[in-house]
Amino acid sequence: MFRGYAFAWCFLGAYLSGEILFLAMGAHGQAVLTGWATTSVANLEHDPVVPLLLSPFTGERDWYAWPVLIALTLFGANRAVGSLRAAVICLAGHVLGTLVSEGVVAYRVDAGQLPVSYRHLTDVGPSYVVLSAIMIVLLRGTARARVAAGLSLAVLIVIGHIFGGLSRLDVAAVGHLTAAVTAAVMTLRARPRCRSGT
Repeated sequence: MFRGYAFAWCFLGAYLSGEILFLAMGAHGQAVLTGWATTSVANLEHDPVVPLLLSPFTGERDWYAWPVLIALTLFGANRAVGSLRAAVICLAGHVLGTLVSEGVVAYRVDAGQLPVSYRHLTDVGPSYVVLSAIMIVLLRGTARARVAAGLSLAVLIVIGHIFGGLSRLDVAAVGHLTAAVTAAVMTLRARPRCRSGT
């Protein structure tokens, strides 16, 4: 069971561990951790690796909803393309979603279109990974997994407003669109997983 869904179990376990640690911290500790993990322009210029690794496991808000969305999407993605491919596609969606969206912010700040404070925006959470998993499932998943992924996508769009502000090049909206497109392209290029394998 674990081997067949290694990526999904590992990601869910890491997220839950991160959230338990986050909730156990005081307000000061939470602020320090969030400031360290955020993939802001300023953080990425200083150290691009640590924020990219920590940010998906630091859910600053809606901590109760993310484990459900992770379970509903990552296990279906894992089954559809296997652990390694799911991990690579979700990682690519997270990294490119982050770099493109923060790159747009950096350009607009340098061009004087945004205030300098935008270089320090808080940007944490697993949404780029979850959205990448949703794209995998919608394109390659089983019928039941597609229903779960479709419901998850509806929640993210209607309640989470993940594409809100896209016309204004909002950092989260640009990142979500980039993650979705990245995952869709990579999924279409990947071979479907053999159903009898792990």
